[in-house]
Amino acid sequence: MEKKDYLFTSESVTEGHPDKVCDQISDGVLDAVLKDDPMGRVACETYVTMGLIIVGGEITTKPTTFIRVHDICREVLADIGYSHQKYGFDYHTCAILNAIHKQSPDIAQGVDKGGAGDQGMMFGYACRETKELMPLPITLSHKLSLRLAEVRKKGILDYLGPDGKSQVTVEYVNGKPKKVTNVVIASQHTDKAVVRGRFSDKARKEIIQKVIKPVVGNYLTKDTEFFINQTGLFLIGGPQSDTGMTGRKIIVDTYGGSTPHGGGAFSGKDPTKVDRSAAYMMRYVAKNIVAAGLAEKCQLQIAYVIGRAEPVSVNVETFGTGSIPNDRLVKLVRQNFDLTPKGIIEKLDLREPFYRKTAAYGHFGRENMGFSWEKTDKAAILARKA
Repeated sequence: MEKKDYLFTSESVTEGHPDKVCDQISDGVLDAVLKDDPMGRVACETYVTMGLIIVGGEITTKPTTFIRVHDICREVLADIGYSHQKYGFDYHTCAILNAIHKQSPDIAQGVDKGGAGDQGMMFGYACRETKELMPLPITLSHKLSLRLAEVRKKGILDYLGPDGKSQVTVEYVNGKPKKVTNVVIASQHTDKAVVRGRFSDKARKEIIQKVIKPVVGNYLTKDTEFFINQTGLFLIGGPQSDTGMTGRKIIVDTYGGSTPHGGGAFSGKDPTKVDRSAAYMMRYVAKNIVAAGLAEKCQLQIAYVIGRAEPVSVNVETFGTGSIPNDRLVKLVRQNFDLTPKGIIEKLDLREPFYRKTAAYGHFGRENMGFSWEKTDKAAILARKA
């Protein structure tokens, strides 16, 4: 029996977090390939550490395609704000190594025929906790991280640096989100925010007023706790303080832990990799089921075998909130959605070079970004056929 009263926590990170720097570079490389060769195959990984970026992986394109990896790295870093040595990483001076080679022909022979690029299982989820049909904890966490970047870039809090994290704990009563019990903010900063060797009380209060309250709003109570730069200082951040790698923030990328994750990362992978494309499709299907009024919350799992087009399994779970049985929903999904890699790519228009926009602040629930998997254009059809 599902418990009704509980606390649940999700976290997010800013675009300047070392792992997210890597995701954005990998997806920047992917976009550059797709812009010149929409059929290009990309599996790009990035690693960052103090003063160094390494970009590697497997990329196969038409012979005339040339990707300026160094330029992409420096452009991403500049856009994020790593433009001065005071932040511990500078796009002007960091070293960049390119270790990219071709995709294995053993994989290509299955994918060229329309099969999946790998085996594995993927999940999708939607619920009625927010207008975006996303879980509230991850939605608030992402919005806090976005707000940290906004106040930094606009100079509202000009002492903040690019690296940062947020975390939100929500209290659920009878299965519904009631209030936020605590908010955690860790944000890189300069000496300007330091008083007597610690992050100042003035800066702490400014983050509560300028970052937390505008985002969390009505979910705050007089008992909500705030933990802001709890160690006392966050002067050293970004790749200077921590290595980063592509794909290490997969729970941040999806649903904040509210539902299982298939295990495969997204960034740096072209849409023949079902780790990415099928996860997008499962979000699309789940969101349309919830938007159709067929469930209050919906989780889908799908699984593939490398080289085969049709999935080997599809599972729907509505946690007792469905208006029709789960097995009936499975049939509706099979009948109304093409779940082959080719069908997914065509339906969601996944050969367009937009992926870098997905690589920070979550791949799901960001309706203002125009992502095709956030549409609810199948909801009316599903409602009618159900």
